[in-house]
Order: sequence, then structure tokens, then C-alpha cells
Amino acid sequence: MVVCGIAQAADATRGKELYESRCAGCHSLDQDRIGPRHRGVIGRKAGAVAGFEYSPALRASRIVWGSRTLDAWLTDPERLIPGQRMNYSVTDAADRAALIAYLEGESGP
Repeated sequence: MVVCGIAQAADATRGKELYESRCAGCHSLDQDRIGPRHRGVIGRKAGAVAGFEYSPALRASRIVWGSRTLDAWLTDPERLIPGQRMNYSVTDAADRAALIAYLEGESGP
């Protein structure tokens, strides 16, 4: 069990580095930018940040963000929600897992 926790912490640390280098140009944890804020994203319905102007496709989706949906989104946003506006993907599965671990850590109470 401890090894798993250590691995998760390492993934989250790597995820923070990836977030800062790849995502922070458009996103922030606490402020909307080109993309919506990410703090609390886990468990949140897609297109639900009040005041952010989402694409009609994202607003109409029934997706709730979790590790599986974020993995699918980061793999190919357009495939998951056709008509969305994010034109960026993360091809490496380990990078996606690290980003998701970081976002999970930033979504709790």
C-alpha cells in the first residue's frame, strides 16, 4: 500500500510539472483563462464552471470528470466530445496519468 502512495505522490509531482509546462498557458487551478479553472475538476460536470463560455458541445455533454473521462479527454478531446474547442492532446499515457493524479490532488477538500 505504501508503494502505491509513493507512486501516486511521484505521479502527482510529475503531473504538477507537466501542468505548469503544458497546461498553464491556457488554464489555471483557480482562475479562468482561455480554458476554465481546474481546481475541483474531479467530480464536476463538464461545462459547469459558472461564468466560463464553453462550446455548446461541452455544455450539452453529460460527462462528469473523473480519471477515466479525463484520460479519454486528454487522449483526444474531439473524439470524446465532438465540437468542443480544445485543440490539444497528451499522447503519452504516463503523462496523462501524472496530470490526472495532480488534478485529483487539487480537487479534494
